[in-house]
Amino acid sequence: MLQYILRRLLLMIPIVILVSIIIFFIIQLPPGDFVSRMVADMSQSGETVTSQQIAEMRATYGLDKPMLVQYYDWMKGIITKGDFGYSYSFNRPVLSIIQERLGITIFVSLITMFFTYCVAIPIGIYSAVRQYSFGDYLFSFIGFLGMATPGFLLAIILMISSYYTFGDPLLGLVSPEFLEGGWSFGKLLDLLKHMVIPIIVIGLGGTCGLIRIMRGQMLDEMNQPYVVTAQSKGLSERRILLKYPTRAAINPMVSTIGWSLESILTGSTITAIVLNLPTQGPVMYKALLSQDMYLAGAWLLFMTVLIILGTLISDILLAWLDPRIRY
Repeated sequence: MLQYILRRLLLMIPIVILVSIIIFFIIQLPPGDFVSRMVADMSQSGETVTSQQIAEMRATYGLDKPMLVQYYDWMKGIITKGDFGYSYSFNRPVLSIIQERLGITIFVSLITMFFTYCVAIPIGIYSAVRQYSFGDYLFSFIGFLGMATPGFLLAIILMISSYYTFGDPLLGLVSPEFLEGGWSFGKLLDLLKHMVIPIIVIGLGGTCGLIRIMRGQMLDEMNQPYVVTAQSKGLSERRILLKYPTRAAINPMVSTIGWSLESILTGSTITAIVLNLPTQGPVMYKALLSQDMYLAGAWLLFMTVLIILGTLISDILLAWLDPRIRY
């Protein structure tokens, strides 16, 4: 297993390099660059910019160099200095912007993922064991409704409901009075209160999808011959259910961790904008709009690494859960 993990970690290096090349060139595919956008904004505000000034701005930001040279300089800075470049739109180093919001983004994503799996697995098991019962139909209805409802629409509905019920739409992650102060027990309770809507909105779609997967897997496993054999030996239904079909049915759920984490991170962008969350989503959106290539590229590169690590964790968990899997 250790050799397998080391081999996978080494394979990550060429994959990340290849993805970084694709990301860097795709970001520059739209016509123009950050300077073009800045000049257009200055012209709209009535300022006159000469061709010489535009050329000087491009030279200042390093945008006058060939694309390959820009990519080489960017990767060299990352590998040798840990420098992910400079954000044109925020006028700050990219690393400081990512560090500022990365912690809260991962926190929200992990809490949402925990909610997703903790809700989906028990409901999926219940729906399979109580197939065609009222509870099964109810959870199936909620599941289809959750998958069909756009996250931003659900966020607006929950904000309005919260405002009319509690007098607070619960925007942001903490109330305005806690924005500047340090951490306290009151601020922690306020954070947990504000986390309810983001967790429901971001995690609902994935939860509903996983409920359907878990239900289908459980129904398949419960009809396998080994379950009938266990029943014929007099084992209790609860022991059979938890020890055999659930263990086998949970494998596809574990294999979804890698892409689930990515979908939670990317899916939270629009929700974060609607709910005014201080996560990476709004920053990424602004970087793409303003063609801030180093900030957008660094964030996409980070997500790539996260997906690869998530897939590796999924494979390790699968090997731990199912002894039949060998590497």
